[in-house]
Amino acid sequence: MNEKKEVTLGLIQTAVTKNIPENIQKTVAFVRKAAAQGAQIICLQELFSVIYFPQYEGLDASGFAETIPGETVNLFSQLAKELGIVIIVPLFEKAKDGSYYNSAVTIDADGSILGMYRKIHIPFDKLFYEKNYFKDGDLGYQVYKTRFASIGVLICYDQWMPEAARIATLMGAEIIFYPTAIGWVKGHISPDGDWHNAWETVQRGHAIANGVHVAAVNRIGEEDKLKFWGGSFISDAFGKVIKKASNDKEEVLVATIDLSMNKKIREGWGFLNNRRPDTYSPICK
Repeated sequence: MNEKKEVTLGLIQTAVTKNIPENIQKTVAFVRKAAAQGAQIICLQELFSVIYFPQYEGLDASGFAETIPGETVNLFSQLAKELGIVIIVPLFEKAKDGSYYNSAVTIDADGSILGMYRKIHIPFDKLFYEKNYFKDGDLGYQVYKTRFASIGVLICYDQWMPEAARIATLMGAEIIFYPTAIGWVKGHISPDGDWHNAWETVQRGHAIANGVHVAAVNRIGEEDKLKFWGGSFISDAFGKVIKKASNDKEEVLVATIDLSMNKKIREGWGFLNNRRPDTYSPICK
């Protein structure tokens, strides 16, 4: 029998307004609430402090961008150190060379910055014109050994890509976090089917295929033509949803997971041991 290795996760699901300082302070209050409920690793939603500006094709979004480190990261670094927790902070980054990225900073429980991930898969579709604003991530996939667990951080559209989840797993991730901003287009009925169900299903599939816990956090509320569906959730290593947030309420979702299940699933099903990398070259074409 594997000994339990428990860690408590917190996901912060909020609605976002044009008042950036207010968005940040609300999120800080929710982080404190999650920590008071025992959360040790807390993840914020994609672009947590600003409206989802990529729904516009040609907006000047430079005013939403900030440096890393910078004022927001410093604030959450101090908060992480004060509360003794890990915090994942996604934001719109302005790099030193003037390039812009959709990024996420992972801050350890002592307030130190463990690293920064820049979103690798950038969508471009109606109301999701992200290629107009973000350069392709150039830092590769990363896994951070935090005080409480080894975690991989990917961002939104990355969650549809099985390769990203597999790479994070092979790099040692025990949990994959997916900060997200996704929702329904108002008045549009997709011929593809239920977007929300597909979104949750594909991530649960990553959990199963890799024997890894998954935590996805998504915003709520209406922003112009989009209605974000919330539904933040935490899945165990066999795809079972441990806890899920609502589709329309601001929430602090806190759940305790047992990471020893990862090894149990991986050894029992052999999804990693029976891989055949020698046959996988076609996916690189």
